[in-house]
Amino acid sequence: MNSTTLLVHDGSAAPDAPVTRVGGLPLAPAGTQWPTCTTCSGPLQFIAQMVLDGGRGVLSVFMCANDPGSCAEWSATAGGNRAYLFPPAGLVPIPLPALPDDEDDEDEDDEDDDVRQLGAVRAVERVEVAQPGYRSAAKAWSERSGRPPRHVLGQLGGTPEWLQNDETPDCAGCGGPMEFIARLEEGPDPVTAPNFGSGSAYAHACEPCGRAAFLWQC
Repeated sequence: MNSTTLLVHDGSAAPDAPVTRVGGLPLAPAGTQWPTCTTCSGPLQFIAQMVLDGGRGVLSVFMCANDPGSCAEWSATAGGNRAYLFPPAGLVPIPLPALPDDEDDEDEDDEDDDVRQLGAVRAVERVEVAQPGYRSAAKAWSERSGRPPRHVLGQLGGTPEWLQNDETPDCAGCGGPMEFIARLEEGPDPVTAPNFGSGSAYAHACEPCGRAAFLWQC
């Protein structure tokens, strides 16, 4: 029987930990600039990084949270999100950019309004489940562990189960279909969850071209 690798909520982590995690600070080559939205020009929100096996690199995803819904952040090509495939070594935290209108903000301690970061860092455990499909694997893990299904933060590798139609992105370099890397869920805490419209996100990469893409469906 085929198995499925689930990404499971495993408590908190340091914001700059060099591991697969949701939230915190992105790790990237020195000198990398924090990405901005091509529609509103505001800083994108860092969502997650995934450390790929075998020294294949670190895939990091960002999404616009400045005015949700107005920048087509669900699209792999509209510019409201960004995905990067970084090399596996020599990565450092990208410094936080200034918040929009920072000089007029008198309530900078309100982390819920920070469009650059999620409100918490979630450590991620990889769990192999002897089920061939994501939904059946997540259900089996929840029943076996006694933990709620929302503690499943997604899937690593395998075959994606799309909520809508197959939207596998093509690589902007070679033109071929990108490899599915991970599915991401909003997670157990609605206050600190990424906004996928109550749906799921999908990260892809073309490793030969060093490119990545990100989108979500609901």
